[in-house]
Amino acid sequence: MTTLPRGAAARSHRAVRRRRAVVAAGAVSAGLLVLSACDKPTAMSTITVGSSSVASEATCGGEDDALKAADLAKCLKDKDIKEISVDPDETVRFGVDPDLADKGWTILMNGQPLTDSSTKTYRTIPGSVFFNAQYGAQGDSTLVSVKQGENEATGLWSFRLKKDA
Repeated sequence: MTTLPRGAAARSHRAVRRRRAVVAAGAVSAGLLVLSACDKPTAMSTITVGSSSVASEATCGGEDDALKAADLAKCLKDKDIKEISVDPDETVRFGVDPDLADKGWTILMNGQPLTDSSTKTYRTIPGSVFFNAQYGAQGDSTLVSVKQGENEATGLWSFRLKKDA
């Protein structure tokens, strides 16, 4: 049996519910404030080989502003890029977000164009190409980049392909 006067338990329960509602409203407001401070993420580019995939946001650019040649050269020398192992007998699949594809994109190998510009979201290239000296490959590792923009580069997504086998 309770020792509270009649109705006191009900009033304290309402106060607890009211506090919970105020705390929940505060949490939602704080979450919206944090989200509004975030930058919009750049489009994604993905490379798939067999059952393995690696995806990345832009290494540099990706916000529709043209990149200067010096900035592109600096981005191509970036060491902190994602890697994927490639068996030369496998097919390498490149996928890009529709926003990136709409502006046209080109696959670069060691900084040189490997393909013509495309507005498709998906392309495939035989893995052997990335380790063939005829296409400018050197050794067992190749820098592959997706360049956004048909005339001027507005973004660069870079990956390192490592020879497997």
